[in-house]
Amino acid sequence: MRDLGVPFESHVFSDVSSIDIGKYSSIILSGRRKNNPQMNAINSRLVIHSLDAGKPLLGICYGAEILALTLGGTIKKMTSPRHGLHQIQIIENNPLTSGKIDAFESHSYMISKLDPTFIQIASSDDCKFEIFRYGNKNIFGTQFHPEMSVDGRSFLKKFSSINGINNT
Repeated sequence: MRDLGVPFESHVFSDVSSIDIGKYSSIILSGRRKNNPQMNAINSRLVIHSLDAGKPLLGICYGAEILALTLGGTIKKMTSPRHGLHQIQIIENNPLTSGKIDAFESHSYMISKLDPTFIQIASSDDCKFEIFRYGNKNIFGTQFHPEMSVDGRSFLKKFSSINGINNT
C-alpha cells in the first residue's frame, strides 16, 4: 500500500481487540502461513463489522477464505499447491478490474462454495472463485495475492479509491 501511495496502518490480529476499528474507512485481511483459531475468530469479527458498518473490505488469499467461511462458504484442500503467476479471467463487471489479469498465487486451499449472496467475478483453470464480491457491497475476496503482480497492484489501487478510502 505504501508503494501505491495509500495511507494505511497495519495491525497483527492480537492487537485488533485493543484498537478502535470504527475509525478506519476500510479493512484488508491479508494472507497467513498457518491456521490459527484465534486469528480466524478476530478476522471473522472484522468481516461482520465491515458488513454491518457498510465499510469496504478486501480479503486476500487466507483473508478471502475467512470472508467466505464467515458468510456461508466453504474451502477445500487443492490436489496440488498453486504458486507463481497465473492468468485469471474476469467474468463479471465490477469496479476493480476487467479482462484477463496476471495474478500471483501462493496457496494450497481454495474456496469451493460461496453463499448465493456472493457474486463470482473471476476464475482460473484451477480456482473457480479467484475474485468474488458480497452482493452489491464493496466487500471483495481474492484467492490470489494482488500485492505481488502489476495487475494485482492496479486492483489494490482501485480498491483503495472506492468510496474515497483514506485509510486501509
